[in-house]
Amino acid sequence: MYDFFIEKSGEILMKKVIRGAIFVLEDNIDTDQIIPAEYLTLVPSKPDEYEKLGSYALAGLPDSYGRFIVPGKIKTDYPIIVAGENFGCGSSREHAPIALGASGVQAVVAQSYARIFFRNCTATGELYPWESEQRLCEQFKTGQEVSILFETHQLINHSLNKTFDLKPLGDVEPVIDAGGIFAYARQTGMIPVR
Repeated sequence: MYDFFIEKSGEILMKKVIRGAIFVLEDNIDTDQIIPAEYLTLVPSKPDEYEKLGSYALAGLPDSYGRFIVPGKIKTDYPIIVAGENFGCGSSREHAPIALGASGVQAVVAQSYARIFFRNCTATGELYPWESEQRLCEQFKTGQEVSILFETHQLINHSLNKTFDLKPLGDVEPVIDAGGIFAYARQTGMIPVR
């Protein structure tokens, strides 16, 4: 995530922006494609296994999508995923958003999500699940440079020189900002901090 500062009427304002190359996917990308079951033995609470889990993110995709993580690396070059409908369908595994977050993904912009995946993104605080107002996966290409502007709920495709509206994150944004549901509960006093 990038924060940038602007001056407005003598006041310095901070704005949240995510900028980077995108990886484009189609409809119905399921949790087995996001993180195949064979890697679910990795324990995300162990730092070395968290990193390793990230290195297998999207390992279940068909070869036609190309490489999400370059061989020999553990992080992706794509901090943003653009997808079609029903992203994250399949099982309820929390490992799916955790693997994406561990790989370096900061946001997914999809036409729609499986409800459990959306909820797991919020609960884990790993990445921001933005919903697009229109179908973008057929207009965008992997590798294009984009920015997500949090304040205005927009996605700018710098390669196309076009701006697209996103649905507001709403109440999930502060939970993800905090690092997940438990961190948010501690931060807001719902859970006592010892």
